[in-house]
Amino acid sequence: MSTSAEQRLPAWAVWSTALPVLAIVLLAFTWGRDMPPWVVAIIAAFLFGAVLAAVHHAEVVAHRVGEPFGSLVLAVAVTVIEVALIITMMSAKGAKGAGLARDTVFAAVMITCNGIAGLCLLLGALKRGLALFNADGASTVFGAIITLAGLTLVLPTFTTSQPGPEFNDTQLSFAALASIAVYGLFISALTVRHRPDYLPVDDGSGDGADDFDLADYDGEDYGGEPPTDRQALNSLILLLLALVAVVGLGKGVSPTIERGVDRAGLPASVVGVVIALMVLLPESIAAVRAAQRDEVQTSLNLALGSAMASIGLTIPSIAVATIWLSTPLLLGLDASHMVLLAMTVAVGTLTFVRGRATLVQGGAHLVLCAGYLILAVSP
Repeated sequence: MSTSAEQRLPAWAVWSTALPVLAIVLLAFTWGRDMPPWVVAIIAAFLFGAVLAAVHHAEVVAHRVGEPFGSLVLAVAVTVIEVALIITMMSAKGAKGAGLARDTVFAAVMITCNGIAGLCLLLGALKRGLALFNADGASTVFGAIITLAGLTLVLPTFTTSQPGPEFNDTQLSFAALASIAVYGLFISALTVRHRPDYLPVDDGSGDGADDFDLADYDGEDYGGEPPTDRQALNSLILLLLALVAVVGLGKGVSPTIERGVDRAGLPASVVGVVIALMVLLPESIAAVRAAQRDEVQTSLNLALGSAMASIGLTIPSIAVATIWLSTPLLLGLDASHMVLLAMTVAVGTLTFVRGRATLVQGGAHLVLCAGYLILAVSP
């Protein structure tokens, strides 16, 4: 992914190299301190820059390892950010943060399965009339997402052994282990056993998995020559720096976000939406870029893989964190959100089992995402 212009410039002059380093320096000077609004604005600017740098370096690594492994890089990176922000904010908010994990995970599911996926399908359909992807892979991942969403976000509303929409210790342990198990099976299918199901279709049939030669997809998915091992290693190191900066700077601006939500009179769940939008920005940019290159399968791998990681990794991590956190963990959704999830299940099933989508289907998913955002602000 390194361009000839970047190769002619010294490393410190390249924005994707400089921003993570500068963001880490800013983090060191501002960590744990009360800051005036103008400093918070600077932090927010560097936070956005670190997110863009993370996108760049994740794409470099993804270009080197090829699909579908490349999609995992950014999905796991995004989940690391999400978990870190949730845990730090829950520990700071105490009992007021009991529903933060639920709000953030559900927001991630709705934004990825409807917002990002819908936009990518819309772009793919605009480019060639139909957005083509591998039905076997997309429907399998979507089915796993819905299974975990129902288990971890819907079922707690109806259990009776614990007051409120939460699991008891036994139920939470089962949900965490089940999430890890299903996510592990997904990784196995994605990278080894059913890898062709997550590679682009080549003939417009929507089910062209049998036509793939895996050797053709070792780093060539993103166009051009893949980066060298040294370039990929450098990008991996800078990606980790960018992620640390995003987590740290995000913690720094989170009190400002919470105060802004309170002063605007918005529901507390909006904080979860803001966190999800923040951490999914790298995934969104990368997915949209892929869709613009007519790589709809790659964009869906990014969107649905991120939703899968958000549930499969976040819920177990938060479950473990509750051992040290004094706050309860509220996971169950309310009635309106369960209706939105049910609509997502119905529309997503009709979309992903066919292996092709029109403008109407992309637009339907975007409408569901918009409806969720409207209800988050005005329940």
